[in-house]
Amino acid sequence: MMRTWEITTVTEAARARIAAARLAAACGVVPLERTRLATALSGRLRQCLTKGGGWRLVLETGGGLLRVEVAPLPATAEPPWHLAVPCPEPAGPAACAGVADDTGVLAEALLGADEDTALVLDRLAEQEELVAFHREELHQTNQGVLALHAELDAAGRAQREAFAAERAARQEAESARRRLTFLADASAVLTASLNHEEIVRRLPELLVPEYARTVDIWLFDSEDDPQSPAPRPAAAVVAARTGRPQYAARHPGGLPGVDDLPPSALHPDRPLLCVPLPTRRAPLGVLTLTPPGERWDPDDAVMLIELTRRASIALDHARRFEHNRDIAETLQRALLTELPTTPGLRLAARYLPATYGLNIGGDWYDAFRQPDGSLITVIGDVTGHGLHAAVMMSQLRTALRAYAVDGGSPGVLLTRLHTFLHHLQPDLYATAVIARFQPGEPVLTWAAAGHPPPVLRDPDGRVRTLDAKPGAMLGIPLHQEIADHTVPLVPGSTLALYTDGLVERRAQGIDPGIDRLAATLGAFGTGELDADLDGAAERILDPMLSDSERDDDVCLLLCHVDSAAAPAG
Repeated sequence: MMRTWEITTVTEAARARIAAARLAAACGVVPLERTRLATALSGRLRQCLTKGGGWRLVLETGGGLLRVEVAPLPATAEPPWHLAVPCPEPAGPAACAGVADDTGVLAEALLGADEDTALVLDRLAEQEELVAFHREELHQTNQGVLALHAELDAAGRAQREAFAAERAARQEAESARRRLTFLADASAVLTASLNHEEIVRRLPELLVPEYARTVDIWLFDSEDDPQSPAPRPAAAVVAARTGRPQYAARHPGGLPGVDDLPPSALHPDRPLLCVPLPTRRAPLGVLTLTPPGERWDPDDAVMLIELTRRASIALDHARRFEHNRDIAETLQRALLTELPTTPGLRLAARYLPATYGLNIGGDWYDAFRQPDGSLITVIGDVTGHGLHAAVMMSQLRTALRAYAVDGGSPGVLLTRLHTFLHHLQPDLYATAVIARFQPGEPVLTWAAAGHPPPVLRDPDGRVRTLDAKPGAMLGIPLHQEIADHTVPLVPGSTLALYTDGLVERRAQGIDPGIDRLAATLGAFGTGELDADLDGAAERILDPMLSDSERDDDVCLLLCHVDSAAAPAG
């Protein structure tokens, strides 16, 4: 279908534009394309009217398009203006109806406000409403974002507070771990010693300067001058009397389990923490501390009180040990024999108690005459240490002397001691060597039971180890007959009997020590041994014990036959 208009005036242009808009609507052109068509056509028609003259507008539908052509009348060299928009529907008869001479409609057309423009305005209104809706939605979203930021900020503050609390908890845990580690290490140091003086010396070294500036230890029974004891702070006296820790300062300390007192008159400017050294019976003394800073942390004070309790236990154990050690050593020395004087035979003995541990009370020596005039010399070692070992040693010594009254060789005496010890103390054992010097006989008779072998020096300086087959230890659950052994004995000979504390070293065993003893004894001249056997015993001990920790008793018994005399008792 084709429709043509000739246009020379504005009214004709308005009619043609309205007709084009109606045809586009009738053909189903979409509103946006209709608006584009109307706008472009209006602009072209205004250009034509401005140029003047006649113009022809042609509308044609077909092939799914609505084609518009504007050309001058008559035809000129200027090419016609074309525009095409999609046209999905065929135009009906009403689309080609003429446009009435309605002044209002023409005016709207002249102003460019036809039905498509109104539709576009409606769509624009809808878009404005949609924009307003989206603007409101955006506002709500912004409010939500602000609320979210507020929540995130609150969550951030809460997280920072949680981190701070975690750091504080971690620091507190680290401080607690540090205190427990110090307490464990310090306790190990204090309990490792059995010397109360060393414990008293080590305690300030452990506490200063980390936990205390000064440390004073008041032990009740160790005053330097009992007649004029050193002045003590009143808080220390109160702690000693009540058995409770005291804190003396200008301001209360608020320390757990500690009583507050006014400042000390002796130290008015320094806080004092006075902690008693408790035992099951009564306090041993009082530990007085001054803080490393202005005052103590309450947890540090609790740790110090616990350390003082452990130090008190260590001191109590050390004193008990020293007391028992003194008793055992006193008993040991009281039971050691005063050596008899024998013409032609010199004796020298040395006993050194252990200086480490309670390893005393088991070593012994003895020398006595038998009814037939022979001289019995014996050295032995009871297993175990302390008072029990000293008592058992005294019983063995007494039993040996009783058995010797009836006579008998060294082997017979050791066999009897073996039976005696097995029945008396089935769980206790001993070692021993017995040597007998017979008047008028140049022979030494000896027997050993599990003991280091005797060493015999000949007058020419040669040294022999008397290691003929010994018997087993005394007291073991085994029936045994201990054999005698003999060796020639000439004037100038020296026999050395000893216990394992003289020759045994943990890292080397016993054999190197026996070799050293033999070498030391062989280095003496016969004249030296004749003149000063006691001095020779001292000169043997010095090199032999130079590398010893002295963790065991040491016994040495030297028997020297004078060079100018026959080997008689």
